[in-house]
Amino acid sequence: MRVEVDANRCQGHTLCHIAAPEVFELREEDGHAEVGDGIVAPEHEAAARRAAQGCPERAITVIDG
Repeated sequence: MRVEVDANRCQGHTLCHIAAPEVFELREEDGHAEVGDGIVAPEHEAAARRAAQGCPERAITVIDG
């Protein structure tokens, strides 16, 4: 599974990082989320899905496969 964050939609609410700190990092300058290469380890998939569902801006996309 992979996740992507739409930088144009992310408003820096930090809810994704709270839900899945192993997956989402926050940029120091503005608190917006980043995901590195976007590949999610199997043990963090459920948390990443919760983070995507909880994003008020719908900035997170989950890509299965």
